[in-house]
Amino acid sequence: MSDLKEVLTIGRYFRNKFGETVYKVPISISGFTCPNIDGTVARGGCSFCENDSFSPNLQEKKTKFKLNPKVKENPFLDNQLKQLDMQFNATKKRLQNKFGANKFLVYFQSFTNTYAPIETLKALYSKALTYDNVIGLSIGTRTDCVTDEILDYLVELSKDKEIWVEYGIQSFYDETLDEINRGDSSENMKYWIKRTKQKGLNVCGHLIYGLPGESQNMMLDTLDETIKLNVDSIKFHPLYVVKNTLLTAKYKNGKFTPISEDLYIDTVVKSVKKLPDNISIQRVTAGIDDSTLLSPQWCKNKHQQIYKIREALLKEGFLY
Repeated sequence: MSDLKEVLTIGRYFRNKFGETVYKVPISISGFTCPNIDGTVARGGCSFCENDSFSPNLQEKKTKFKLNPKVKENPFLDNQLKQLDMQFNATKKRLQNKFGANKFLVYFQSFTNTYAPIETLKALYSKALTYDNVIGLSIGTRTDCVTDEILDYLVELSKDKEIWVEYGIQSFYDETLDEINRGDSSENMKYWIKRTKQKGLNVCGHLIYGLPGESQNMMLDTLDETIKLNVDSIKFHPLYVVKNTLLTAKYKNGKFTPISEDLYIDTVVKSVKKLPDNISIQRVTAGIDDSTLLSPQWCKNKHQQIYKIREALLKEGFLY
């Protein structure tokens, strides 16, 4: 075992830095949306994204109020702050009971969490940092939804706390971005990732393997471009098809075939071998075990995927 190279997981990164495990607390605040859904840059969202517009039931359950940076007032801010309280406290309690968790990172996860007036962001972010034993924030967003004003505010927060910006990259091929209705360009993504890094913030890039029309070489090219941007961490996701997405129809019409499990695992292993020692891995796969999953069925069991990836990495001399 001594010959194995230990993969720098985000768990190992946090334990090295804080002396104990740090647990991410995912937060989903109603009212947040995306410029790719509300018509600002596109309609319908990314082709793989489950979207209210495809499901009347989802529309009925969610508030009609949607944030964007031009909203003058946010009448739902008090409710959003209460949601933050309830979600954080419930998840914290569960993590403490199950794992004896003592340190936490608040993860603004769902939709685009910088796509709102700066005062709303300040209220939510600053509130999250007041909770006991919270060491910082991780903010999921898009590169077309950050500004220097937002990044400079995060830099201020980073003087005392661990601040991460998580950007959905998916691919650096513009033809792929067009195909998936991304509404963003590789040039813009690179600009804002570089800008975020120049300001000294931690960046995690999300990559999707198995996007329509992409070969393994294209997937690995996107990884290479991501590494060149000096990101601090990466998440790998397979593309799977769920109901109520633009991709649903293409899959049902035979115009899209999801990536095979073998190809996905091989691509992840090749990716891990390419990573510099300073880039951590936050995720090696993803899945969903409910009735919304259409394909591929191997994405139903995330734990089984992780086991297979771990075994494949072991054969290559890596301890995940």
